[in-house]
Amino acid sequence: MCRWMAYKGKPVYLEELLFQPDHSLIHQSLSARKSEVTVNADGFGLGWYDEREEPGLYHEILPAWSDCNLKSLARHIKSGLFFAHVRASTGASTARSNCHPFSYNEWLFMHNGQVGQYDELRWQIERCIPEELYGHRRGGTDSEAIFLMMVANGLERDPKVAIETTLNQILDMMHTKGITDPLRFTSILSHGSKMWAVRFSSDEHAPSLYYKRFAEHVVVGSEPLDLSGDGWEQVQPGHIMTIEDLTFRSEAMF
Repeated sequence: MCRWMAYKGKPVYLEELLFQPDHSLIHQSLSARKSEVTVNADGFGLGWYDEREEPGLYHEILPAWSDCNLKSLARHIKSGLFFAHVRASTGASTARSNCHPFSYNEWLFMHNGQVGQYDELRWQIERCIPEELYGHRRGGTDSEAIFLMMVANGLERDPKVAIETTLNQILDMMHTKGITDPLRFTSILSHGSKMWAVRFSSDEHAPSLYYKRFAEHVVVGSEPLDLSGDGWEQVQPGHIMTIEDLTFRSEAMF
């Protein structure tokens, strides 16, 4: 399982969140605590918003802890909303095109989870991406395919409806195929102002998702960024949390 974090608030240098906390995302890439997989070494990625409408992106296949470029970028990039992700592959190759976050116009998306027996569903899922969006398909992950399905299902109009419609489509495909392995889906999306965090699973084991409100910012992530975990709360399974400014609104799915 991958690890990720998202930040929204007063603009800060990325290193303040990526490297400095005692259980930062870089620390989690070596020693995750809330995951079956403790090492996430199959690449990493950054997505951040600044003065431009579309977010900046940086992807690399090296382990996050060993890339000096990441350290330099994090020291010099300042943002009020950014995503970061360390990857543990569930099957797709280790390539920059398979590293999160993924983008479409002003949107960013990243994900932790799995589609049960994805190889048996891949043909059907790919065909849910309309021709005008398929040119944005860069890699081979289930995550990117799900993101483009959400765009096709009206993400830019109503994110909650697009997320629910997409997950229902995949669940229907799994049911038709008789697939009993779970669909697990913990993700976050943003268009540069709001964020939508999702924690869902078709079984009782939704991947972990935490959030914490600070004085001038909020952080959402797979794990707390400090070893104590003080003040961190879990997003409820089967819920979508909308984050606007420093406020949270949680809604049950379906």
